[in-house]
Amino acid sequence: MSASRFPKFLKPDDESFASERDAAPADDHVTSFVFNAHQSLNLAAQRERLPIRQYRDQILYCLEHYQTLVLVGETGSGKSTQVPQYLYEFGWHTKGLIGITEPRRISAITLADRVATERGELCGETVGVSIRFISKCDPAQTKIKYMTEGILLREMLADPLLTQYAVIMVDEAHERNTLTDTALGLLKKIARKRPNLRIIISSATVDAELFRDFFNLKSKGAAKDTAVILTVEGRMYAQEIYYLRDPCPDYVKETVNTVMKIHRAEGKGDVLAFLTGQEEVLRAVDLLREHVEASGKEDMQILPMYGTLSNADQLKVFFTAPKGVRKVVLATNIAETSVTIPGIVYVIDCGFVKLKWYSADSTTDSLVVVPVSKAAAEQRAGRAGRIRSGKVYRLYTEEAWEKLPEHTPPEMRRSDLCSTVLFLKALGIDNILRFTFPSPPPAKNLLACLETLYALEALDAEGQLTSPVGYFLAEMSIPPMMAKMLYKAGEMGCSEEILIIIAMLQVQSVFSKPAGGQAAIRGRIAKRNFEVAEGDLITLLNVYCAFVESGRTKEFCGRNFLIYRNLKRAHEIKTQLAGMLERELNIPLLSAGGNVETICRCIVAGFFPYAAYLHHSGVYRTVRGNTELSIHPLSALYTEQQPQWVVFCELIHTTKLFMKDLTVIQQQWLPEIAPHYYHKVTVRDHLL
Repeated sequence: MSASRFPKFLKPDDESFASERDAAPADDHVTSFVFNAHQSLNLAAQRERLPIRQYRDQILYCLEHYQTLVLVGETGSGKSTQVPQYLYEFGWHTKGLIGITEPRRISAITLADRVATERGELCGETVGVSIRFISKCDPAQTKIKYMTEGILLREMLADPLLTQYAVIMVDEAHERNTLTDTALGLLKKIARKRPNLRIIISSATVDAELFRDFFNLKSKGAAKDTAVILTVEGRMYAQEIYYLRDPCPDYVKETVNTVMKIHRAEGKGDVLAFLTGQEEVLRAVDLLREHVEASGKEDMQILPMYGTLSNADQLKVFFTAPKGVRKVVLATNIAETSVTIPGIVYVIDCGFVKLKWYSADSTTDSLVVVPVSKAAAEQRAGRAGRIRSGKVYRLYTEEAWEKLPEHTPPEMRRSDLCSTVLFLKALGIDNILRFTFPSPPPAKNLLACLETLYALEALDAEGQLTSPVGYFLAEMSIPPMMAKMLYKAGEMGCSEEILIIIAMLQVQSVFSKPAGGQAAIRGRIAKRNFEVAEGDLITLLNVYCAFVESGRTKEFCGRNFLIYRNLKRAHEIKTQLAGMLERELNIPLLSAGGNVETICRCIVAGFFPYAAYLHHSGVYRTVRGNTELSIHPLSALYTEQQPQWVVFCELIHTTKLFMKDLTVIQQQWLPEIAPHYYHKVTVRDHLL
């Protein structure tokens, strides 16, 4: 037996990448978790058992004869890990890199590690990965490259035709986030210039025709199409669908009642219920557990399923329940496409979904609950027909079904486009309105983003990138408002502190939340030691400075209920950004020397469009748009006397619109720092 056949045992890799905030706003709706039903088999046997294996020759044939392949197959079929390896085995790597884009950083890392393991090598050799602030690629060796969509877009700035790539695979395209649609629009332009480039669009849902038609470059009179669909078949059984006679006032309670009716009246089979968010899932879990306790029987296993759940808890939904026990899974729409749960016979569809929605009037994003689309409802219903004919209970009337929209609007049509517009301008695409997106965004949203970028001084009156501000904002891989704040920090002499704040905003919460009891009280007291009246961003600055002064130790984090992994990652990001500032962007690293007002004024220089004031009614209102807002319960300002004026970094909509990452400001700073955006208006002006 050759030495290369022996497994390589390594020190576990650092998983600090998992601490970074991902672009997806509703974290409970996405997951990087993949259930492996064949874990006990060796790797070769596992690969043979995957549904994608029997389609290997068809995939290679399609890529030989078509420029674009739309590959449809449900989660877990092996698309993400096996297709790149089939291409490598067939020799595509000799023509150029095989690139695979993922919507989330942790997905790119875990998939690259998995493929490297299957090939019996280390990640960074033949199989590489590149995400923001982390790159494991060898220019000489790497032939299969996993990356986030943002990295691919950044590479286009240096190489607009992506000449080093032979194949680009856009994975999880059904998520239709803004970066995905931007990448698809640009790949279509590249495909016209490079007929030898092959594009694979990997999706788990029914958007296949849209993708095929979008990439079909067949000219009039041409012999054949340039795009084709290949479906990895999964067995499907018929479903019976039931509707309510009358609308229900509370779909969470109705979900619980429907579960109990199924449990009493229906035969064997597990239940999957769709709700909109983590709060609703946990509420339904509590209500069901009360029913089970009241009945005195242990014949129902109740399991939640959402993206921020730990991997160990997510794993529970895949195991078969004990004999005589019915498994009930209460899930967000994570179970629609991100995971496939075996054994489901009954599906309950609440009829709603939580989506990020952009308001062009207030220029802010928020999470809102909206009716589900027909396509998403069909996808949910399909979960009931995997093992035998199932039943679907829709908690709305048949008349309401007829009125539902056909498709869920993609993120491009309902989100802030500032980063997208900035990137396209940097690529030299001047006419944004004529750019071919798979789903064109509303002109109103584009106009609002152009206005915001003009206010940030990134665009001039003609809509061209300004120098140096516009090019600086386009160069930075952070949101435009943060980049503008960093640019102004060089002038204001507080770039050191602003770098720390930006790095801390790139990671998830650094404060641990003990489950309850005395630990929860001590955790809250520890957090209060860092909190200051100036707001959350200065609080984060205090946490980081204390962490560094203590020698960046785990002991310090343990004593103060801080998450070491997230702070360590923030330190790495800060170090990398600092090197980029001095080396490439010529911005000096200066400290404000404890002058908090300078730091707060610098924050206003970036986030001035997100200003709010305390209305006499006791709620906050945005200066632009007059939208009612509240301080988030986790904010440092939640228990303080309400300040008159604040700026915020993001909005979250649960029971109401909450402001996150707040900074207290003075009213006069707004017209001083952004006179082109704000000016004082007197009562006389209003009367006129």
